[in-house]
Amino acid sequence: MPVLVASDLDRTLIYSAAALALTMPDARAPRLLCVEVHESRPLSYMTETAAGLLTELGDEALFVPTTTRTRKQYQRINLPGPAPKYAICANGGHLLVDGVSDPDWHVRVAARLAEECAPLDEVREHLLDTADPLWVRKHRMAEDLFAYLVVERELLPEDWVKELAVWAENRGWTVSLQGRKIYAVPKPLTKSSAMREIARRTGAELTLAAGDSLLDADLLLAADRGWRPGHGELAEAGWNAPAITALPERGVLAGERILREFLHGVRGA
Repeated sequence: MPVLVASDLDRTLIYSAAALALTMPDARAPRLLCVEVHESRPLSYMTETAAGLLTELGDEALFVPTTTRTRKQYQRINLPGPAPKYAICANGGHLLVDGVSDPDWHVRVAARLAEECAPLDEVREHLLDTADPLWVRKHRMAEDLFAYLVVERELLPEDWVKELAVWAENRGWTVSLQGRKIYAVPKPLTKSSAMREIARRTGAELTLAAGDSLLDADLLLAADRGWRPGHGELAEAGWNAPAITALPERGVLAGERILREFLHGVRGA
C-alpha cells in the first residue's frame, strides 16, 4: 500500500523571498531553487537540498501538494520530482487528478457548503463593509468558494481580525491570518476531507502531513503523523497534538527538515 504524504506548500515547502528567514552569513546561505515565476518575476523558492529530497519523496511515496491556492495559482508552481498524480487546491474545494479537477468531488463540496454555511456573498459584503481601505490592498474571491484580503500588516488593527473571527464563527466560517492575507473560509471546506478521499481511492494506509497555518490544523489532525515548522499561525499559538511534531526550524530550512522527516516516515513504514 502506498504511503500518502499531503503537504501544504506556501511557508511549509516553498517560500517567498520575504519568508526565507536566512540568518546565517551570506557566504554560508544555502543554494536556492526558484519553483515559481509570476509575471516574469521569481516568486517562490526551496533549497536545492530540499529539491533533491522532494524528488526522492516523489519516487517513494504518493506525494500530494495540498494548498489553499486556487488552481490557477497552484499551476504556476513547478515542483521538482515526478508530476503528482493528485493535488488538493482551494483548501479542498478542488481535487485534481492528473492536473484536472474531479467534477464529482467539487459538486459534493459545493452541496455541503450550501447546506451548512452562510453564503459567500454575505461574507464578501461584510468584508467590503467593515475592512478599512487604509490597510486593505486587495479584495479577492477564490474559486467562488471563499474570500481573502491582502492587507498592510503594520496598519491592521488586531481587534478587527478577532471581531471578524467571532462574526464568521456564528455563520459556519473560519478566519485565518497568514502573512499579508486574511482568509475567510467555510468550515466544511477542508484539506483533510480531500486527503481522506485520496487515501480511499489509492488504498493508502499511512498518511503523513505538514503545514504551518490554522487552515492546516485539520489536515495535521487527520494524518497518522504530522509536522509543523517553527513559524506560522500554529507555532505562534503554541498549537500541538499527540501525533504532531513541532519543529524548531524556521523559514526555508524548515521546508528542508520537513522533507527529511517525510522520507524517514516513508522508509520507516
